[in-house]
Amino acid sequence: MADIHHPVEQPARLSITRTTADGIRVLALAGELDTDTAGTLRQGLRPEEECLPPLTVLDFGAVTFMDSSAINVLVAAHRDATAAGGWIRMAALTEPARRVVEIVGLDTIIACHPTLAQALEP
Repeated sequence: MADIHHPVEQPARLSITRTTADGIRVLALAGELDTDTAGTLRQGLRPEEECLPPLTVLDFGAVTFMDSSAINVLVAAHRDATAAGGWIRMAALTEPARRVVEIVGLDTIIACHPTLAQALEP
């Protein structure tokens, strides 16, 4: 009997688009935030030396899935930003992301805003 090989589906990738607005780093996230992409998210959240204190807004407008791996990365990034005198804010959470954030109470730790514009306000 011949071996039948089935292609292994690649998990949806995470893309991060970095911009800056008034000295605030904006990371627009697109795709899935899970175990397979947690390292990409962690790398994207690493503070940049020219951005001190680290002020970061995460735009969740194109996030299709989020699990506890992302929560752990976000909590660690929040802790690090706060320790350096900065902050992290979340904006435009999609329903899948918002549900997870609210269930675990992350919205009580990291400020959540309905829009990117609101998250960028002082």
